[in-house]
Amino acid sequence: MNNPTRWQQQNEAYLAQALAWLHQRLSDHINSASAAEPDAIAPAVPANRLPRWPECQDDADLPPPALTLLSQRFGLSRFEQEVLFLCVAMELDTRIARLCAQVQDNLNAPYPTFALAFALFAAPTWNVLSPERPLRYWRLLEITPLGAHPLTTSPLRVDERIVHYIKGLNYIDDLLSALLIPLETVPSGSLVPSHLHTLHSVLEQLQAAAYSQPPVLQLVGPDPQSKQMMAQHLAKELGLALYRLPISLLPTPISELEDLVRLWQRESLLLPFTLYLDAHEAPQNTALLEQFLTRSQALLFLSTRDVSPQLTQSAIVVEIDRPTAAEQEALWYEYSGCSESAALLAGQFNLNTAAIQQITQRVLAKGPDPKEVPTQLWQACLRQTRPQLDPLAQRLDPKATWDDIVLPEEDRDRLHQITEQVQQRSRVYQDWGFQQRMNRGFGISALFVGDSGTGKTMAAEVIANALALNLYRIDLSSVVSQDIGETQKTLRRLFDAAEDGGAILFFDEADALFGQRSEVEDSHDRSATIEYLLQCIEAYRGLAILATNLKSTLDSALMHRLRFVITFPFPATPQRLEMWQKAFPAKTPVDSLDYARLARLNLTGGNIHNIALKAAFLAATAGTSVTMPLVLAAARTEFRKLNRPMNEADFRGQQASAVAAKR
Repeated sequence: MNNPTRWQQQNEAYLAQALAWLHQRLSDHINSASAAEPDAIAPAVPANRLPRWPECQDDADLPPPALTLLSQRFGLSRFEQEVLFLCVAMELDTRIARLCAQVQDNLNAPYPTFALAFALFAAPTWNVLSPERPLRYWRLLEITPLGAHPLTTSPLRVDERIVHYIKGLNYIDDLLSALLIPLETVPSGSLVPSHLHTLHSVLEQLQAAAYSQPPVLQLVGPDPQSKQMMAQHLAKELGLALYRLPISLLPTPISELEDLVRLWQRESLLLPFTLYLDAHEAPQNTALLEQFLTRSQALLFLSTRDVSPQLTQSAIVVEIDRPTAAEQEALWYEYSGCSESAALLAGQFNLNTAAIQQITQRVLAKGPDPKEVPTQLWQACLRQTRPQLDPLAQRLDPKATWDDIVLPEEDRDRLHQITEQVQQRSRVYQDWGFQQRMNRGFGISALFVGDSGTGKTMAAEVIANALALNLYRIDLSSVVSQDIGETQKTLRRLFDAAEDGGAILFFDEADALFGQRSEVEDSHDRSATIEYLLQCIEAYRGLAILATNLKSTLDSALMHRLRFVITFPFPATPQRLEMWQKAFPAKTPVDSLDYARLARLNLTGGNIHNIALKAAFLAATAGTSVTMPLVLAAARTEFRKLNRPMNEADFRGQQASAVAAKR
């Protein structure tokens, strides 16, 4: 609308003419009342004596009046338009109610009715009463039943939203706006090249194809923000405002859903806007979603994690992913101005455009030392990934370093290889072209095998520390206790949340799924769950580690699909000696500990840590340094806890520990 003020003036003038026309029609009928039978509505005035309906003024620069626009958009006949305006006039002119009562010769009927319209206007048609005709189908009018009154003499009232529209006030109906979340208009030029190509492709499809009804634009992909940004740009190109409607807000009763669909359809005819139907999480009731889409007769966006082939509505499927690694590197450089950081961040993290922009703005707004910017950006990326993962897995605080872990040299080297592959994957996959030859397996996967306490969790901590990444532990025994559908849904949510790239996933208790003590009883479900987990690991860009105690129960096919398999052996005496030497922090007061003697105790690294901690508490309670008798006392307690046989000769000095503890 080029000139809203001029259009508003024209609209008011048109309504004034229409009111004058209606006054004349009503007055003519009242004047002819003497010819009517008692208790009957006055007969129609001959057509050649009827005043004419006001004509629209021709103005190429202005749209038609609101009533004319509404009639065109809803396909109203001239008679339906006149019936509607009769009801609108009740809200615009208080004298209309008295005139309606006079025409109907009933002071208790100061309202419009279909019977009044049949008598008042030329060329009346009975089908105006049909629920399938626009006045009733679109809820433009409301019929208020009065006892046993027939439909034709029941009061009519125009919907409030329609009154405001005809007066020139256009807004989304309150009943619908309470469910909607407006999405702001995005600036032009904010799409990365791959997304811009998708945008143009979709627009070409919309222009080229002939659809029997407006299609659903189904946006598919794991990143909600990228899909939403694409929808915002498409809506802008189509000249539509965009509002988000979460699928969880759809009413379950069919009658209420039908009311909502009609309301949204009506609003889409009155306003240039469309819906972004958010079903990113798999809908619980696909029938409900299909019903909504089938009944909708306007273009809308549907956001889903995966393609929904069961939906019968015609759809254009648009796959949307995060920007490519090269595009993310360009975004990091554009927003931060640091080329070295851009390469490192794009190589490790997989973020969308909005996240990259927000992170850099928050970091740079603090005015940091330029030397600190790379570290602060990295830490901000880690914080960005935590809200999605924290509800799904246990975040561990990795404290162990390379100096803390004790392993045979070969296994230690493999841990270094894992770390180096994570660091160099961007160069190998993207820069050196291996990504062009691979369909899966872009992430790094490892299987840690060993008895409890042999260092599997510590190794994961060491890697996380070396890479400066978050470490999340997932107890597979609790995940697979669900039914197969829920298990796969949980795993998918977990990997989607971790896809931002700031986390190492550590799947503990993997033998619950792969081993003999699995809680998944049905072999088919068990195989399907294993296959689904492996597919997720192969598609995952980051590092996923499986930990199990039972290598003997794993089949060779599984082993071949994991890049690294590292066995954590029960430590030999030389490894135990090194573990004892590292068991006590430097600040702990120790006195004459015989590490060689302690190394002869047949224990794992986890057992040694427990004993050292117990001995430290004994010493703190006794007010002494950690002594050999106290360590032996703690060791004896650990053996009893493990229910393992003890050689009493190994624990000589036990009496001395008791005496020391009393001092």
